[in-house]
Amino acid sequence: MLTFTNRTALITGAGRGIGKAIAETLAKHGVTVICVSKSAESCGATAAAITASGGKAKALAVDVADGAAVAQACEALLKEFPAIDMLVNNAGITRDGLLFRMSETDWNDVIATNLTSCFHWTKLIGRPMTRARWGRIVNITSVSGVMGNAGQANYSAAKAGMIGLTKTLAREFAGRSVTVNAVAPGFIKTDMTTEFVNNPEASAKILEAVPLRRFGESADIANLVTYLCSEEAGYITGQVFNVDGGMAM
Repeated sequence: MLTFTNRTALITGAGRGIGKAIAETLAKHGVTVICVSKSAESCGATAAAITASGGKAKALAVDVADGAAVAQACEALLKEFPAIDMLVNNAGITRDGLLFRMSETDWNDVIATNLTSCFHWTKLIGRPMTRARWGRIVNITSVSGVMGNAGQANYSAAKAGMIGLTKTLAREFAGRSVTVNAVAPGFIKTDMTTEFVNNPEASAKILEAVPLRRFGESADIANLVTYLCSEEAGYITGQVFNVDGGMAM
């Protein structure tokens, strides 16, 4: 049993895939979850499903790449909730392509959504955590940020940046009992990987690099994130946990 006492969590990218699974799993442990995504429809559906199952959830449509919009959202949230105890920076997009064919727009969009958004949310939500002397921040990076991946210069750079940010903030926040960790998924079955999962030839090639010889599930990530957000994980900070079937060992 994990311990959560009157806690509130904010999860970005909670409208689908890994973010949705994290929100649902935390809610099952009694955590009030704030489901953030750019699409009001998707985060609304996640929040509605959680409340229908007896959990507590709020939907919030925000473009995480828009710093001014994030600031406005945080100002309102910190007035509504006594505390936001956990932050999961999960929102992410891909704009894949080889470097010489990659546009500056594709580079900037991925960096803004995947990396700069973490700066905005953590700066605004993290400060009250440090004042309260309790908090959990989990950044969802990627095995691409650990190993690199051809055709993903923008995505890999953003995810590697999240790792550096995680380690730095873990040192900055440690004195206030706020932990900061990162989880690096490998190939997880979500709508972002459908193209590969449903292609037998592509799947076979990918799984050659995965010692467990299977794709992961969103629950594999959500379960670890839930642990890292619990009271029991209070002595873990500055770590990067690969959940990738052994790819990056």
